[in-house]
Amino acid sequence: MKQKTVAFQPHATNLFFHILTACNLKCRHCYIRQDQHGSQTLSIETIEAWLALFSERKKTANVIFLGGEPTLHPDLSRAVKTAKAMGYASVTIDSNGYLFHNILEKVSPDDVDFFSFSLDGATAPTCDAIRGEGVFDICTQNARKAADKGFSTSLIYTVSDNNIHELEKMPELLKDLGISRFFIQVLGMRGNSVQDPGQKQVNRETWTSLVPQVAREVASLGIGVTWPRVFLEEKDHFECAGLVADNFFVFPNGRVYRCPLCEDYPIHAFEIQENRLMERPPLHEGNFFSLRIPEGCVMNRLVQPANLRYTAQGTPAYRIACCLLKEEILP
Repeated sequence: MKQKTVAFQPHATNLFFHILTACNLKCRHCYIRQDQHGSQTLSIETIEAWLALFSERKKTANVIFLGGEPTLHPDLSRAVKTAKAMGYASVTIDSNGYLFHNILEKVSPDDVDFFSFSLDGATAPTCDAIRGEGVFDICTQNARKAADKGFSTSLIYTVSDNNIHELEKMPELLKDLGISRFFIQVLGMRGNSVQDPGQKQVNRETWTSLVPQVAREVASLGIGVTWPRVFLEEKDHFECAGLVADNFFVFPNGRVYRCPLCEDYPIHAFEIQENRLMERPPLHEGNFFSLRIPEGCVMNRLVQPANLRYTAQGTPAYRIACCLLKEEILP
């Protein structure tokens, strides 16, 4: 068991495909904004055309189907099977746990590499206060059901001041649910989080002392775990994923972002027009990626600077990593 930093792979392609923005929940930290991302549900024909756009870029591309809640889409199973047939290296369904349209009966473990569930607390009171009443029970029930049917399951825990106290309780729950991979996320100050004064990121001291400790405990149970670096050490080299890897965050209105921190704003680098991927004219997010600032990630400085601290001399006390830089422990 060894911890490692997951380096950005040159020309690696990851497609985060929001096939709709509709959802049955109203999570306090949801990043979806229909005024920015669209309110439409893509037709299966459009989904397949857009899948083809990105599979053609690299045959080892990975696709993650997102929403909103992607299982609300009646043709999700067909989209999954199309992605597999096109040669996508991995296919993930990222669900809030409600699993609409009997999706577990319409796809098989050969079609889906991971069913990923979002759960933001180790107990119902904490999770439901963030995601909605009854969510904890339904999500855990369906995560267990998916694992029992032979699907590889992962679980995402978005850490904030409201649930950091229960992160230490997660290893036991993950083992009980039969989870294969655990993803710890940092709260992004975008979407609903910006409008909710009760939504706050944890500070550097708490993050760096607690998150790696819990990750090691999870890994000791034979469960793979991944979490964002967030805070760089003095010796660490800053690198932006936007300059190295091909990460595409695609929304139903055709906007295509390279950096998730930018998604509240119409500064997307690409747009899909008539089923063609078109780079937008400057200025867009991509024009900022090469900027070098003492704080590290320029987009963090512009979009969510509250997690920065400065010395009495006015210099940054530490640097913020690219939000896509991850630490990983695999069993």
